[in-house]
Amino acid sequence: MTSTDTVNEAQPEMVALFVSDIHLKESMPATIAAFIDFLQRHGSRSRQLYLLGDLFEYWAGDDDIDPPLHRHIISELRALSDGGTALFWMAGNRDFLVGSEFARATGITMLPDGTVIEVAGRQIVLVHGDAQCTDDIGYMAFRNEVRQTQWQQDFLAMPLARRKAIIAGMRTQSRDAQTTKAADIMDVNPDAIDALFNATGTTLMIHGHTHRPATHHDAAGRTRVVLPDWDCEVTPPRGGWIGLDAAGQLRRLDVTGKPVEL
Repeated sequence: MTSTDTVNEAQPEMVALFVSDIHLKESMPATIAAFIDFLQRHGSRSRQLYLLGDLFEYWAGDDDIDPPLHRHIISELRALSDGGTALFWMAGNRDFLVGSEFARATGITMLPDGTVIEVAGRQIVLVHGDAQCTDDIGYMAFRNEVRQTQWQQDFLAMPLARRKAIIAGMRTQSRDAQTTKAADIMDVNPDAIDALFNATGTTLMIHGHTHRPATHHDAAGRTRVVLPDWDCEVTPPRGGWIGLDAAGQLRRLDVTGKPVEL
């Protein structure tokens, strides 16, 4: 690791920040507080902020804005975008039903999975990460179904209370299924990662989903950076983000904003 892989208070602010898997829900007040602190203290000082999926534990549709948590997060994101930080959103496996009304309310720009961006002279392919977990055959079948436009239209046509009940059942089934799955099939597949690099012509990828923060380098000189999930109800708290400075250097910071090894 070089000195450019860490940051201190004297170093320049980040051009772009990347974060995912906050899994916001009312029962995790410390995590909510930490994320809002991140937005106010760090997001507001960056030119761009990329939210790469699973910001919420689940999202039942854009008509579900009445819960105080949702209103609070929408307000904080709107304040950030109004303050000049460009916000970008990519769907996760928990909040893929976020739509145009949420985008309008917050000022975010919605990005498709697999978007290639150019920031600070770096070309980066961004994904949530679930589409590359191709060894999990059951999940991939589910993902293919619920990402269909017709499925989503039919689901969103249901009453909100029914949608929430269905989602609760899905979450229970998912937790039960994970107890019987081998750990390796819930990680990304190397061939799927290789295919994405080849298809996009990039050498840098950032994603979340797997909850296995790390930086991976391959023989072709390509780098894959995995974001952490957040849980500030535990000790020590878990979470963090990736920053990119004006020189094109990546930096990893923990949930408190402290630099950690990339």
